[in-house]
Amino acid sequence: MSTTQVTPSLQVNISSKQILTISIPIALAILVPQINFIINNIFLGALSKQALAIGGITGVYYLIFGVMGQGLNNGLQALISRRAGENRIDEIGILFSQGVFISIFLSIIGISFTYFVAPYIFHELLHDTARADTVIEFLKIRIWGIPFLFIYQMRNALLVGTNQSKFLIIGTATEAFTNIFFDYSLIFGHFGFAALGLNGAAYSSIISEIMGLLVIYLVIHYQKIGARFDLFKKFELKLDYIKLILTQSSPLMMQYMISIISWEFFYILIEHRGEQSLAVSNAMRNIFGFFGSFTWAFAATANTMVSNIIGQGLQDKVIELINKIMRWSLGFAIIVCILINTFATQFLSIYGQGAGFLEEGIPVLRVVSIALLIMSASTIWLSSVTGTGQSKVTLSIEFAAIVIYVIYNYLVLEYYNLPITYGWISEIIYWCSLLIPSYIYIRTMRWKGTKI
Repeated sequence: MSTTQVTPSLQVNISSKQILTISIPIALAILVPQINFIINNIFLGALSKQALAIGGITGVYYLIFGVMGQGLNNGLQALISRRAGENRIDEIGILFSQGVFISIFLSIIGISFTYFVAPYIFHELLHDTARADTVIEFLKIRIWGIPFLFIYQMRNALLVGTNQSKFLIIGTATEAFTNIFFDYSLIFGHFGFAALGLNGAAYSSIISEIMGLLVIYLVIHYQKIGARFDLFKKFELKLDYIKLILTQSSPLMMQYMISIISWEFFYILIEHRGEQSLAVSNAMRNIFGFFGSFTWAFAATANTMVSNIIGQGLQDKVIELINKIMRWSLGFAIIVCILINTFATQFLSIYGQGAGFLEEGIPVLRVVSIALLIMSASTIWLSSVTGTGQSKVTLSIEFAAIVIYVIYNYLVLEYYNLPITYGWISEIIYWCSLLIPSYIYIRTMRWKGTKI
């Protein structure tokens, strides 16, 4: 089979078939680890309610660094997509290799911060000292997965940016199945392994990230993707490309980090309410992630397709494309909303936490379902702003939304001490705060002529 047959044309059209061809594999690639996260939390819930509660705090903390890589990935993806649209194929491999260099540097920052700064932060913010010690112990293990995660995320930018998203599922499926096996083995002590409890989940996640990285790069090698784009032939530092990538990616990295930091702030406020409220919120994070997979896939599709068609000189087709992607995203979200409201009790029962958990969780789930509907539109418009090359505008929109989100949560959860259902309404406010300015900015056409 020739390389040309393996790798389709790098220029895209704006048909629904093209949208689904790119987005469905991305959705499956996102969905598999979300299933993995839910199973992980089911295991932790079986271990103890405290373990499930701590899983919420540690999961969001790790996500802060994970989205650093995601911001780098999305900025790099926009650049690769633009080069694909412009048929400047020779630059794709150079961009990829420089992204790997940046990933290694960021992972060093993440590990250092976790060991030397995070312990002071958690001891100051968490009311329960024993819980803070457990969180810190877990994170000092878990953070060693960051280098593998960051480099693994670079495959997203390459495969999505070059319209080969069908290969994403292979790496994520490997990662998920590995994590499930080692979660079961290391948390509870099966198949001859020692029972490590909560820390077993940390070791399991690291092993799975290593396996996912190994498998996806074997795919890149055997599908001759590496050879097509000369990914590893000129693996040397190029400061001009580093600057270009950071110019495009750093606002996105900052955007995603402040978003997740604000979510960590939310979980710290919830921690003040006790283990059950924290466990409920951790379950909501899993459900949000699982059912948001298709929305995030369409958002990634919007980023890459908008950048690609601008590279082709088809700026006048951008809004038509965004509307098509948004309709698909919203359609999936409506189906999800119906499902989780119809089977709310069944979804929450899988955590095995009893009647009190269900009583507190179901009203929150209703709120989350509304937020998912709004998110299905807002992420498309916001990612489209990124696709135009205006990542600084994306950061500005995100920052304003976060300020509103943090103020609301502090007033509702800490100052007025209202039930956590009111706290989760902040998700509705947040996604509306992203949707409105993103929509207005795209419609103004001020992004035309942006060069990246």
